[in-house]
Amino acid sequence: MRMIFGLVLIVGLGLAGFAVYMAQGYIQKYERQLAEERAARANQVELVTVVVAKEDLRYGQRVTLENLRPVKWPKDSLPKGVFQTREDLFPEGGPQFRTVLRAMEAGEPLLAVKVTEPGADAGLTSRLARGMRAFAIRVDVASGVSGFLRPGDTVDVFWTGQSQNKQVTRLIQTGIQLIAVDQIADEDTSRPLIARTVTVEATPQQVAALAQAQSTGRLSLSLVGAGDDEVVEMVEVDQKTLLGIEDAPVIVEEKKEVCTIRTRRGAEVVEIPIPCTN
Repeated sequence: MRMIFGLVLIVGLGLAGFAVYMAQGYIQKYERQLAEERAARANQVELVTVVVAKEDLRYGQRVTLENLRPVKWPKDSLPKGVFQTREDLFPEGGPQFRTVLRAMEAGEPLLAVKVTEPGADAGLTSRLARGMRAFAIRVDVASGVSGFLRPGDTVDVFWTGQSQNKQVTRLIQTGIQLIAVDQIADEDTSRPLIARTVTVEATPQQVAALAQAQSTGRLSLSLVGAGDDEVVEMVEVDQKTLLGIEDAPVIVEEKKEVCTIRTRRGAEVVEIPIPCTN
C-alpha cells in the first residue's frame, strides 16, 4: 500500500512540475509577444490623409477631383503646401477646378505652388508672388544666352551705356527670376527658345531701375547656375579697365610768383620786377 502511495506521490509531483514548466513557458511566450507588440507600437509612424495625383498632370491642364485620390502619408514628412481635404482644395461654393503650373507625376502630392487658385488659369498673374511685378526685357541671341533661357531660371542683368563720358558695362540686378520666355511660361519646356523678350519677376523698385536702364542703354542677361547662392559684389567694366590701361598722372606745373612795383615816368606807368618777399 505504501509503495502504491509513494508511486502516486511521485507521479503527482512529476505532473505538477511538468504543469509548472508548461505554465512558465506559456507566460514567457506571452510576455515576449506583449513586449514585441509594445515595441512595434512605439515605432509606428503616424499617418494622415493627403491628396495626390491619380495620373500624370502637365502644365495648363485643369485639375478636378477626378484627377486626384487620397492616400495615407507620414505626418512628420508632409510637404509644405499639401492639401489634406477636399475642402482645402476646392472650398464649398467656389470653382471646382485648378490649373497646373508645374508638371506632376502620378502618386505625387498636390502642392499649392504647383497649381493655381480655384478657377484661375495658368497665366502670369498666377505666377507672381505677393508684392512682385512682371517686367519684359528685350533680348536677342547674344543678350539672351543663345536661347538657353527657360521659365524658372535665375539671371543677373548687366547694363551697357554711357556713364561720365565713357562706355561702361555694369551689373545692375542680381538673382532675377524668369517667369516667361516670349509667350511661354511652362517651366517644364526643354527645347531651346530664341526669344525676343523675356519676362522677369521683380519688385516695383527693380522694375523702375530696369525700365530706366533699358531706355538709356542695352541690357544683357547672364544665366545663374542652379543652387548658386553666392552674393555678387558690384561689377563695372569700361574700355580702359578691359584693356588694362591706367590713366596717366596729371602733372601740375607750379607757377613761379612774380612781384613788381609800379613807377611813373612822366605820363607813362612802368612795372619793374623785384624779388618777392613774404
